[in-house]
Amino acid sequence: MAALDLFGRRWNLRIVWELQHGPIGFRALQQRCDNMSSSVLRQRLTELVDARLVAQEPDTTYTLTELGHGVFQALRPLARWSGTWASALDEAGENPIL
Repeated sequence: MAALDLFGRRWNLRIVWELQHGPIGFRALQQRCDNMSSSVLRQRLTELVDARLVAQEPDTTYTLTELGHGVFQALRPLARWSGTWASALDEAGENPIL
């Protein structure tokens, strides 16, 4: 339940997704996350660091930990499924409201 609570908070999964390619600074991460507010990003990063999924490097960039990479690996099937879902909706001429 703790994992569902953590990932149910807005932006946490997006942050993990954006960190998949390696370390990134605060401002660049903020831009990749649709320019979310600085205070929300700081709060979410603190939650993810406390959960040992994200680490802040000495150069102040953020990166996924080994546990964080595990989360990303768990998301891969969902990402593949979402591509199939989007294609099916496109073929039907539908747009989901998300």
